[in-house]
Amino acid sequence: MEFDLENPLTSISSSKDSDSTTTPLLLFSSESDHMPSPDFLRTSVSYALFRREAIRIVSHADYSDPFLPYLAVNYMDRFAARLENMENKPWVVRLVAISCLSLASKMRNSDFSASDFQREGCFGFDEKTINRMEVMILHALQWRMRSITPFSFLEYFALSFDTTASEQALKQQALKARAQDIIFKTQNEMKLLEFRPSAVAASALLAACQELFPLQFHSFERSISSCDCVNTDNLSRCLNHVQETIMYGCLTEDYTKSSIRRTPLSVLNWESTGGKSESESNSLSGTTIASDDVIGVARPIKRQKTDVNNMFL
Repeated sequence: MEFDLENPLTSISSSKDSDSTTTPLLLFSSESDHMPSPDFLRTSVSYALFRREAIRIVSHADYSDPFLPYLAVNYMDRFAARLENMENKPWVVRLVAISCLSLASKMRNSDFSASDFQREGCFGFDEKTINRMEVMILHALQWRMRSITPFSFLEYFALSFDTTASEQALKQQALKARAQDIIFKTQNEMKLLEFRPSAVAASALLAACQELFPLQFHSFERSISSCDCVNTDNLSRCLNHVQETIMYGCLTEDYTKSSIRRTPLSVLNWESTGGKSESESNSLSGTTIASDDVIGVARPIKRQKTDVNNMFL
């Protein structure tokens, strides 16, 4: 069964014993298990460089399924948070990014070819190497691959948007569509990793409401804030970060007059290409990954095997 990010607990919610309140409660109670720990975010300064380069790699291809790269980055964030040290070498970044994409494609039943990310002059990996890294990621995530993300909460919070009966369904759908686009576009912002997925979802919907239906913003905000599972202080801070990120993205697109088509994935392109060059991004520092346990790593131009067992110390 294809993994639906909007309904990560599909098998549970469809059971006979579940009711309309079961799934939201399970989502709220479990979401912290699907995000990096606060300690990791406070101490992992070097991961920002690792993450930016990995997103650049992930954004290399065009995807018919925009959830695929999003889920891959989600796996990577959770994986990195589980490690004590991860070496910031270019080949490590590429291997982790490709392996996370491979896992995401299996969860989404999407087509994926590692060869699309292994151009001449870049690091290349054989299937055995990618599979071994996938197993490491699976173990680190404790096989929790049905990630609870902001998409999982959009329907729940969108129901709080109150309007006339004749317009409600249409307006709620418009809010969800715009909020979904905002979630895609703000994934690159590391500050948002400190907030629960539910807070990011609520903030994206509020930002969408402010754009589309500004006269109803305050009533919608009050409605969401009244939910027992919502921390109003965190929601306010998260909403500010989301709005700042949206504004920065718009200003960047206007300034560069980007020709990138505006899709949920376009932010991956301007974020990664608008920053440092590839050579600068490759000079990563911080965590350490030993290369004694990777097999089949290909160096630029010349393919050679490297043992990577002690990749994570």
